[in-house]
Amino acid sequence: METGKETPSDEAPADGHAYPAHWEADVVLRDGGTARVRPITPADAERLTSFYEQVSDESKYYRFFAPYPRLSAKDVHRFTHHDYVDRVGLAVTVGGEFIATVRYDRIDATGRPASAPADEAEVAFLVQDAHQGRGVASALLEHIAAVARERGIRRFAAEVLPANTKMIKVFRDAGYVQKRSFEDGVVRLEFGLEPTEASLAVQRAREQRAEARSVQRLLAPGSVAVIGVGRAPGGVGRGVLDNLRDAGYTGRLYAVNKAFPEDLTEIDGVPAHRRVRDIDPGERVDLAVVAVPAPHVPEVVAECGERGVQGLVVVSAGYAESGAEGRERQRELVRQARSYGMRLIGPNAFGVVNTSPEVRLNASLAPEMPRPGRIGLFAQSGAIGIALLARLHRRGGGVTGATGISTFVSAGNRADVSGNDVLQYWYDDPDTDVALMYLESIGNPRKFTRLARRTAEAKPLVVVQGARHSGIAPTGHAVRATRLPYATVSALLRQAGVIRVDTITELVDTGLLLARQPLPAGPRVAILGNSESLGLLTYDVCLSEGLRPKPPRDLTTAATPADFRAALDEALADDKTDAVVVTAMPAVGEDPAGDAELAAALSAAAAAAPAKPVLVVHVELGGLAEALSAAASTGPNAPDTPATRASAPAPAAGGAPEDAPRLIPAYPAAERAVRALAEVVKYAQWRRDAAEPGKVPEYDDIDEAGAAALIDELLTKEDDPRGLDLTTEQARELLAHYGIATRRTLPAPDATAAADAARTLGYPVALKTTAPHLRHRADLGGVRLDLADETDLRRAYEELTERLGSPAELRPVVQSMAPRGVDTVVRAVIDQAAGAVLSFGLAGAPSELLGDTVHRLVPVTDRDAQSMVRSIKTAPILFGWRGAAPVDTPALEELLQRVSRLVHDHPEVVGVTLEPVVVAQEGLTVLGATVRLAPPPARGDLGPRTLPVAY
Repeated sequence: METGKETPSDEAPADGHAYPAHWEADVVLRDGGTARVRPITPADAERLTSFYEQVSDESKYYRFFAPYPRLSAKDVHRFTHHDYVDRVGLAVTVGGEFIATVRYDRIDATGRPASAPADEAEVAFLVQDAHQGRGVASALLEHIAAVARERGIRRFAAEVLPANTKMIKVFRDAGYVQKRSFEDGVVRLEFGLEPTEASLAVQRAREQRAEARSVQRLLAPGSVAVIGVGRAPGGVGRGVLDNLRDAGYTGRLYAVNKAFPEDLTEIDGVPAHRRVRDIDPGERVDLAVVAVPAPHVPEVVAECGERGVQGLVVVSAGYAESGAEGRERQRELVRQARSYGMRLIGPNAFGVVNTSPEVRLNASLAPEMPRPGRIGLFAQSGAIGIALLARLHRRGGGVTGATGISTFVSAGNRADVSGNDVLQYWYDDPDTDVALMYLESIGNPRKFTRLARRTAEAKPLVVVQGARHSGIAPTGHAVRATRLPYATVSALLRQAGVIRVDTITELVDTGLLLARQPLPAGPRVAILGNSESLGLLTYDVCLSEGLRPKPPRDLTTAATPADFRAALDEALADDKTDAVVVTAMPAVGEDPAGDAELAAALSAAAAAAPAKPVLVVHVELGGLAEALSAAASTGPNAPDTPATRASAPAPAAGGAPEDAPRLIPAYPAAERAVRALAEVVKYAQWRRDAAEPGKVPEYDDIDEAGAAALIDELLTKEDDPRGLDLTTEQARELLAHYGIATRRTLPAPDATAAADAARTLGYPVALKTTAPHLRHRADLGGVRLDLADETDLRRAYEELTERLGSPAELRPVVQSMAPRGVDTVVRAVIDQAAGAVLSFGLAGAPSELLGDTVHRLVPVTDRDAQSMVRSIKTAPILFGWRGAAPVDTPALEELLQRVSRLVHDHPEVVGVTLEPVVVAQEGLTVLGATVRLAPPPARGDLGPRTLPVAY
């Protein structure tokens, strides 16, 4: 795959710029393998020559438009010497060797070599034939385009032979706005490099396919080598091998240990080898499970890479979790694995599981293969992974009617493969309907929320985050820190459709409800059962969780299975019911046959109304819970019972196959059942809202260009990489470009100046301090309101300075009074990890103390703004609480959207605080505003696809 019409014998000018190390990146290719992109240097002469010799004559012809069998010394010099500004070359490497190159040369309007301010460049690619079709050129185009934008180049031009259809397709499919012409037998393509919605959509679709494929190679390998298998039973390596064999793994297995005697040929029927390279060259090794001491891992990784192994699961410990030396060992492990094109799970991982009958992979430390099912499970902690697997596998003693899992990944230190990668895989995995994740850190919150939103639109995603109050990532997790508090991160996840729970018990409870019950159409809940007390308790919990329960229906302790069936039929047939909770108290001496009969009755009724979820609360989780599980079990050897035969197909919440058995989950406590239902109700509402996500509004009075010019002027004048805080007047001017008017404020360094300011503004006025320790602290006496004349003003000024300090300390200002209303606060901040976040709440200490603030990722839509105003606990104050007049919430929503537009349009605006914003019955008034500018932080989500840096 080649482009260009470059004369390879042209001499390149001398180098003049430092090596741009930040252009180096690891990428995932279309087939799931990895490669490294980096700038070409003079030291690459031999690599370039070797690479070119392996390219076919046809590819060389497409590159140079003429037969060009070899590169001359001048060619090699030109293609390896760059100034990294006007002439740039990038290479893609695997195992240290080139597999593709790309180059651009800046040109002027006549097509001759040029320097800045010329903003066009010719681009040319060459991809080794053996690696064509892997998406190499597409990835290279993304990276060379990002480099060009950084160097002030706005357009690329490429000349391609008409027969070179592969390269034409790369350009055509990239999503950039293009112009195409045909002259002298050559196709000339020109396109701008600014990311567009189309180019970003293409890039993210390619990212999803590549990362999903890379995880699929780890979860469905055709062969597995376990390295570090002991000859005697026991030990980690031997345990993993036994688990693989006992699970009935369908592929080929190999046991590897360099300490094996040379005459040892097998371990328990599994072929044994001293080294990976000793395995028959005709047999491919797809996955290696590494269970050797950390100091020996590099040797093993090198052997696997040279053998062509596609992926690694490293269960070995002794890495970043053990300190600075281990952290460096972990960085080197990731670099080494990626250099050979391998993805890596771990180190310090518990392993991976795939219950698909075509695979049956248990490459983990779990001694028992989990039951097959429709739940995908990801855990960063091995201990939590064990607990989750046990809870999902257990049939009795907890929530029952349990489905099993489709796949399980325990990422350990998640040095390479992370939750983001697994989300990419689950997104279109037909075997996974519900995704459960235990996370201890989120390395790329911006990307995670993007992927979570897309996943949640297709299937439920339930997340519990550990270590959330410690403020630091767990040992072994090297991730970018976020300054956002946990509550903010949690709110952003909910905005993305994530079902956020606090414990692994809630994670399992919610996941099991989602796995086999449909999504409810609303919050209306019917409660029926044979215990009045249990019904009332369930009713109270429903109210506490924001549901709308109907009065419980007491069937009395004499209720028979037929009575339960009739009552459940009636409840499910009611158009005013969205879900049903059945409470069942066992009768004294009740036998298993009675439990099975009741389970069959409930299952039959539920099957007749497949659009509404049914849950059971059963105090004694004995026979009934087990019978409900057996009534529609997905586990092996499900008993042939009346309940089993009575079960009928039902649609699942996350899109389970229509013929999947419908399970009724039973919970040991009303609180657990109702909390799970409440989370599912909120998720169902989010799904309905996501179908109509709202719009980011356009306002005719926004002057985006004027704001950009002002920001550029202020940053240029300051010339401080740390940024600057705008003065009151500068902030007022910038906000005005976005239609945000702030109340004029005049300084009052003495009483006479205060009186002059009041005459300018007009009475009545407010006198307030702006010292940092007193700002917005009316409770400390730093604000005096409704000063009707000069006498009141001078008296207030004297009292203020006598009580709180000198004018120089207090920095008093005068401001005209605003109409009475509700004081609110609007903030926007740019977090280096999560991106731009907009926050809203009422002003004052109570709201701050209670954390009553709502957060949304920017840009917010009109529906987001409406939701923000209504989501705080104190929202009733805005809508006429206790007979007060409601305030102008539409004006407030418009203000939120204007602030959102400002920070979204101008990433240099890294902080905005409007406080207080007084919302009256008609209109609102912004009384205080602070704005901070800084050079824009890097937007990784707009750049080329890359794997995270190996920290």
